[in-house]
Amino acid sequence: MLGIGLLQGLAVTARNFLGSFHGRSRYVTTEYPEERTQLPEAYRNFPFLVTESPEDPMGTLRCVACQICEKECPPQCIYIVKSRDKKPDATGKMQLYPAVFDIDTAVCMSCQICVEVCPFDAIKMDQVFEIAATDRFSGLLLNRNTLAKPNSYFHSLHPTDAAEVDGRLAAARKAAEEKARAAAAAKAAAAAKPQTPAAQSAQAPKPSPPAA
Repeated sequence: MLGIGLLQGLAVTARNFLGSFHGRSRYVTTEYPEERTQLPEAYRNFPFLVTESPEDPMGTLRCVACQICEKECPPQCIYIVKSRDKKPDATGKMQLYPAVFDIDTAVCMSCQICVEVCPFDAIKMDQVFEIAATDRFSGLLLNRNTLAKPNSYFHSLHPTDAAEVDGRLAAARKAAEEKARAAAAAKAAAAAKPQTPAAQSAQAPKPSPPAA
């Protein structure tokens, strides 16, 4: 019948309008900023750097300044300068760290490629979208102090991904510790092992030739 589609559409509108007076599940508008919509875990905006300790964020950054994210970034909005010294990384291995790590959010397109190519799980996607600034050049250029956020913050945003990353890093730390213990035990055993006469004679100092 002519107009049946129009009547069906009006029926849907009327049903949702009347239902909105009885159940909040039919609300389609959030009274922002007084009310905030719960963002899904997969939502992403701009990147941030993961640090192990909130008490020492710059000293416990997972980033080792490998610059892979800087090279792979499509809009080239990441700027990294390597340090001249080293510090222990998440597994205890001495690594370089970023003396400078900046992200220009005015250029960043939130593609998440930097997260996907990072081999150290050092950079992840944030959910903060209220970053408007009056100065386009300094207000939207985030440095490493602003980007560094603790692992607990990462867990609050992406608990599934964070748990998987923590499990992988814990396994890497355990493997590194076991390897170090095995190397120390082998060294101690070699030092305690009695030497053969041939080895002792080889290690004995050779007499110096007589003076002419």
